[in-house]
Amino acid sequence: MGYLSLIFLLAVASCGALAQTYNTRYDNIDIDQILSNKRVLDNYIKCILDDETRRCSPEGREFKKYIPEAIRTNCAKCSDAQKRITKKASIYIMQHRPQDWDKIRKKFDPQGKYQDSFAAFLKSVA
Repeated sequence: MGYLSLIFLLAVASCGALAQTYNTRYDNIDIDQILSNKRVLDNYIKCILDDETRRCSPEGREFKKYIPEAIRTNCAKCSDAQKRITKKASIYIMQHRPQDWDKIRKKFDPQGKYQDSFAAFLKSVA
């Protein structure tokens, strides 16, 4: 399993990190609406995969900043709501858009170093 959950740190992680947790501004985001809207989801995925941020919305740029850290730390700075959103988004993309998941995984964890621990994190989230 994986790393797209971190893609959805974009839906999750917010636009600023606090000392111990990410900003909770997006904790009430409707992740189902994002996942069910192909155009919106495509835009988030393009933002995350693009090396430049010109294709990103302002919030997409912010989310993208936190993905590497969230993958490395299994979302240690995420609120409970952000962890649930991350899990839902990751599993959705793994199951419904595996090619995109593979691209995200290769970009943010090219050696697969965090794959097992991230999979365990996803299983641990209620």
